[in-house]
Amino acid sequence: MKEVSILGATGSIGLNTLEVISRHTDKYKVFALSANKSWQKMLLLCKTHMPTYAVLVDPDAAESLRKTAPEGVTVLSGENALIEIASHKEVDYVMAAVVGSAGMASTLAAVDTGKRVMLANKESLVLAGDLLINAAKKSGAELIPVDSEHSAIFQCLQGGIDGLKKIQLTASGGPFLKTPIHELKHVTPERACQHPNWTMGKKISVDSATMMNKGLEVIEATFLFGLSSNQIEVVIHPQSIIHSFVYFNDGSVLSQLGLPDMRSAISYALSYPERHNSGVEDLDLTKQKPLEFISPNMAIFPCLGLAYEALKQGKNAPGTLNASNEIAVEAFLGNKIGFLDISKTIEKTLLDVPVSNVDTLERVVENDQLSRQIARSVIESSA
Repeated sequence: MKEVSILGATGSIGLNTLEVISRHTDKYKVFALSANKSWQKMLLLCKTHMPTYAVLVDPDAAESLRKTAPEGVTVLSGENALIEIASHKEVDYVMAAVVGSAGMASTLAAVDTGKRVMLANKESLVLAGDLLINAAKKSGAELIPVDSEHSAIFQCLQGGIDGLKKIQLTASGGPFLKTPIHELKHVTPERACQHPNWTMGKKISVDSATMMNKGLEVIEATFLFGLSSNQIEVVIHPQSIIHSFVYFNDGSVLSQLGLPDMRSAISYALSYPERHNSGVEDLDLTKQKPLEFISPNMAIFPCLGLAYEALKQGKNAPGTLNASNEIAVEAFLGNKIGFLDISKTIEKTLLDVPVSNVDTLERVVENDQLSRQIARSVIESSA
């Protein structure tokens, strides 16, 4: 029986993880659940799954949950509580699904203590990739990707990396793949969050619309698979059936196919190296629309180009990219800036933040805070 902590339990990844676990209660037990401040949703999850711990980062929300939680569920609050349930000695697996840089410290804590970390929080690797990889080597932690694209590559490489030439990450293209550039300035937050294939939170939906999500995945892949930026390509595949390609130097190409359902990647991360039933329907290609593959237009998706530039620059640039994107997306969702201003804010912030090494968690955090401050100033100056 594996004890599992789910960080970000009320989000789509967390809920899908709980559904997969519910199919295999003889193999997995929910040890802890966390969320930001959705105490009513957390209450329902506590009643259903009866974790040992429930964590809400917001103290007021935690107090509300504490008054109503079932007997036997201990309610904790604050960011340190996330670290506690991620590194607890009784925990075997940690689903790291907290959105954004807020999940970095708890993910690192899980890695430091040698857990299997099912990584859905790509920002942790973007901000502190070298720290996480080195910590995993030292502690013996397993980093199993949960992003459908990285899971696909991970699965395709189970036969080994000998002869690996390059990888190709597939991208849906989001809701604006065929939208003329001049119309993008009128895009509303509501339209940006209407993803054609996946049901996700607002922030990651906007990232998909700008293709920053794919840019962050490119950076993540360099650390997960030890590749350089010129070994990672992006191809738009609107149907989201093929979840990435792996190219070898003998001309062979491997890919992983499946319906666009996160339960497949989550189930594999839980069961690896075995496979368990995830509840996902079988893929029948005879019933699918023709599969399309399109090279991304960097004029429509400048955020993808900015991600490649930050990766090539290295040092603190990927962290600056991520921090400024989080601030810009937050401003866009709050109707403070336009859709096209997201990439402009990121580009200006990357120019304004001094280049520095980020070889400790403290320096990662300092750069993150400075980048956010500068991004806010960029937004205010352009208002």
